[in-house]
Amino acid sequence: MSGWNFADVWETIAATTPDRPAQAHGDAVTTWGDFERRADGVARALVESGAARDDKVALYLHNRPEYLETVFACAKASLVPVNTNYRYREDELAYLWDNADAVAVVFEGTFADRADAVRDRVPSVRTWLWVDDGSGPCPPWAEPYEAAAADPTEDGRVTPVGGRAGDDIFMIYTGGTTGIPKGVMWRQDDLYRAFNTQGDPAEPDLDHVRSRVGADTDPPVGIPACPLMHGTGFLIGLNQLNQGGCVVTLTSRSFDPFELLDTVERRRVTVLAVVGDAFCRPLVAALDEQPGRWDLSSLKLVVSSGVMWSEQAKAGLLRHAPHLLLADLLGSTEALGMGQAVASSAGGATTARFTLGENALVIDDDDRPVEAGSGVVGRLAVKAFMPLGYYKDPEKSAATFRVIDGERWSVPGDFATIEADGTLRLLGRGSVCINTGGEKVFPEEVEEALKSHVAVKDAVVVGVPDERFGQAVCGLVEVWPGHDVTVDDLVAHAKERIAGYKAPRRVLVVDSVGRAPNGKADYAGARQRALELLSAP
Repeated sequence: MSGWNFADVWETIAATTPDRPAQAHGDAVTTWGDFERRADGVARALVESGAARDDKVALYLHNRPEYLETVFACAKASLVPVNTNYRYREDELAYLWDNADAVAVVFEGTFADRADAVRDRVPSVRTWLWVDDGSGPCPPWAEPYEAAAADPTEDGRVTPVGGRAGDDIFMIYTGGTTGIPKGVMWRQDDLYRAFNTQGDPAEPDLDHVRSRVGADTDPPVGIPACPLMHGTGFLIGLNQLNQGGCVVTLTSRSFDPFELLDTVERRRVTVLAVVGDAFCRPLVAALDEQPGRWDLSSLKLVVSSGVMWSEQAKAGLLRHAPHLLLADLLGSTEALGMGQAVASSAGGATTARFTLGENALVIDDDDRPVEAGSGVVGRLAVKAFMPLGYYKDPEKSAATFRVIDGERWSVPGDFATIEADGTLRLLGRGSVCINTGGEKVFPEEVEEALKSHVAVKDAVVVGVPDERFGQAVCGLVEVWPGHDVTVDDLVAHAKERIAGYKAPRRVLVVDSVGRAPNGKADYAGARQRALELLSAP
């Protein structure tokens, strides 16, 4: 083997423990043996439709078993899975699938109309696999996913010409600091080793995998409560499978804390992945409302990444489950392992303070390490395992993945300081990017949506504090004289053009948005003005 490959590992686990649960969704449980066979059927269908090594396959799905089955299928055939934000509108979908050069799309039935609307705009897509979710029949231009999954190859081992390798790619599209979605390209070997919590050796050893999985009588059971189409949920899902565990997905299409707590108790879940306060505040509210209702004794670890996880939310969880270990991971799709904060009933439940990762630094504008206690604000950088770069964007790749003193570092744009005691204080992204509940929103895109309304003369969009989501999208709008428009009209208009989570939660009609003399938006001034208006009696 030339590096770790996910398909080789998962096939080894399936052969070693075929009857153990690999996935659970509602009442349905898929064993490792069935997981492997179904993935093989999907891989066969993709290859027979013309997909070849390094071709891209888009996943347009909610959290459900077919998501990770398709990832497994892609790994088997050395294809590249491409996550798709299921909140995207037609223009956003067309951009993503065109930019990714997708040759196939696996989509949920509820998205059939939207997929149909963009088919003519993505001529590279030759194969459409329809996942039945009970919303309607399979469209005539698509093929049923289930038929493919039920028809594996005779030996159950789809393998590409030339075999698999650690150089095979997984690609995770993210907004990051790029302004538009960019595909972050990870070698499978690097991604596997970066998340190697199971302790596998640096060099691939399937006998070691076989031995550890066979000896593990209590494999982990994990829920990625956040979407698999985001980096946090996806990486946690991969990690659970690498350990020979079971990935449990929730059936609701929006976050339901009661369903989550019911499922933790029912499935004896051991690991839960969330995205900060956006998930934890509703969880704490449910626990406060019905204390003692749920048996959470199986749950050992709650992991969060991607957005602020406040001291109050952590303390609320520990109040109801004092045995928990809470791991707040500081990282991004481009840079894993920048830092972490671990909390338990013994302490550590602080906000935005982390222990710097062993391969991480805070660097100043001259790329020199920031000294602890100096008060200097710098940018977080991490080396060791990192992506190859952004797909089809060498300029952005060079700006983010940089060579400093002869070593390659990932510098995604997070600003921080190092306190005198060595702890890391995260300040946030240096751009005007808005992080709302783990979703990254870029103001200019929202501004354009608002300004396309006939009544809007100008608009500036900023992020304002929000108790649940960390930040909320807020629009300051200047209206043309003689026009009358309501806030609800503007929000509805924006939602017709961009994903709902990008639309402003608050809109303030102002006399002027206050652009600078050079025509550029004064985002700092606009945010201050928004805060003043929102706090006014």
